[in-house]
Amino acid sequence: MMRTACLALAGLLLAASPGASEEVGSYVVTGDAIMEALVGGKGDPARGAALIADRQRTLCTLCHSGPFPDAHLHGTLAPDLTGVGGRLSEGQIRLRVVDMKRLAPNTIMPSYYRVAEEEGRRVATVWRSKPILTGADIEDIVAYLTTLKG
Repeated sequence: MMRTACLALAGLLLAASPGASEEVGSYVVTGDAIMEALVGGKGDPARGAALIADRQRTLCTLCHSGPFPDAHLHGTLAPDLTGVGGRLSEGQIRLRVVDMKRLAPNTIMPSYYRVAEEEGRRVATVWRSKPILTGADIEDIVAYLTTLKG
């Protein structure tokens, strides 16, 4: 009975994991950018803004500051994202969210659309073989960040 309850709970957690129902799709890196959207169409900037501010799911504001709610909770470990849409192209922003480690291997920023399966890495069972965010989530974040021009 206890084992069944634990398996059921694990299944619920897995189903609730942000990238749980999505496999990582293919994408092409050109220079320092991913030019094509990960999923069809443009993302929704309003959903992207909500994801950026979600300290439980994306953790963006744990390290970054910017024009987001709760400025007193913003981090200072990573670049301020104010004006990022004026400094980087949509494709450059997309690669940085998908897999910043490709550009800066020692970064503390997680790879939101890469599966971490390397030997010796401690990855919780519910996250194994899953991206942190879905392609649609990333496109929403990209859509929002590209609006930050000034």
